[in-house]
Amino acid sequence: MKKPFPFPLRLPVFAAPMFLISGPELVIAACKAGIIGAFPTPNARPIEVLDEWMERITRGLADARREQPDRIIGPWAANLVTHSTNARLPEDLRRIEKYKPPIVITALGSPKPALEVVHSYGGLVFADVINLKLARKAADAGVDGLACVAAGAGGHTGSLSPFSFVPAVREFFDGYIIIGGGIADGSAVFAARALGADLIYMGTRFIPSVESQAVPAYKQMIIDCDADDLIVSAAITGSKASWLKPSLAANGLDPDNLPEAPRRDYNSNTGFKDKRWLDVWAAGQGLGASRNIESVAEIVDQLERGYRQARDLAARTLIA
Repeated sequence: MKKPFPFPLRLPVFAAPMFLISGPELVIAACKAGIIGAFPTPNARPIEVLDEWMERITRGLADARREQPDRIIGPWAANLVTHSTNARLPEDLRRIEKYKPPIVITALGSPKPALEVVHSYGGLVFADVINLKLARKAADAGVDGLACVAAGAGGHTGSLSPFSFVPAVREFFDGYIIIGGGIADGSAVFAARALGADLIYMGTRFIPSVESQAVPAYKQMIIDCDADDLIVSAAITGSKASWLKPSLAANGLDPDNLPEAPRRDYNSNTGFKDKRWLDVWAAGQGLGASRNIESVAEIVDQLERGYRQARDLAARTLIA
């Protein structure tokens, strides 16, 4: 039987770990706003930067809890790439063991490398999955939760509707289920919870936040675009991902005639220079929810209001 989620939260939301976007400022701001802040460890290069980031996050959240003991401070999460091409994984795992993030999310590979380390200090392991086959494999490996990346998600995306994904996973898994894919406001958070998800991944909504690492032009593109401006393609990283068409065009790539997918290579020992994906920008179908560049705290305030309104509307209008 699934245990109650062990961390207090203002809303059951992850500021999802976004490649090149999520850094210490976004993680700390999300946790201080009462949700879960997360970042992918490959964002921190070289490995010494990962040490700096994890130290900054743990120190910043400890200070926040000491200064405001009655405030809900969410837990933080580190997102590990466990693909076989990531030669830096052993070093990342040593930092996980040292800094002990309460939640570790594995992606693009088996969760097995993280399980012993994270469970040794009482942390939770969530596996990022895009289909039922991967979900079953991760569940059999012994993860605590599954991050189900559904259709509409930004970055590396899935193709299943959340309305089929969550119930299908619940048939064979009694751990925590995160659902992500086009969720960008409080009413959608409420709907995902009603569907049976325990937690919600939300990424695109936080790209144009003050604390995100996105460059100003990227943030503005998120504000200016809608879901019709997206294309799903493996041409950039070798895995299917959701890209902003104007960003592709700005980098000389024709969205209607993209090159063949490259060989997948997720080695975070390499630098960022000359990478095909460095200047092309990802987003999910949550486009349209952002109207301005706002702080994470302001965004979470809006999400909470929308969540409460949706809950109240359901209480008044749904047939008992």
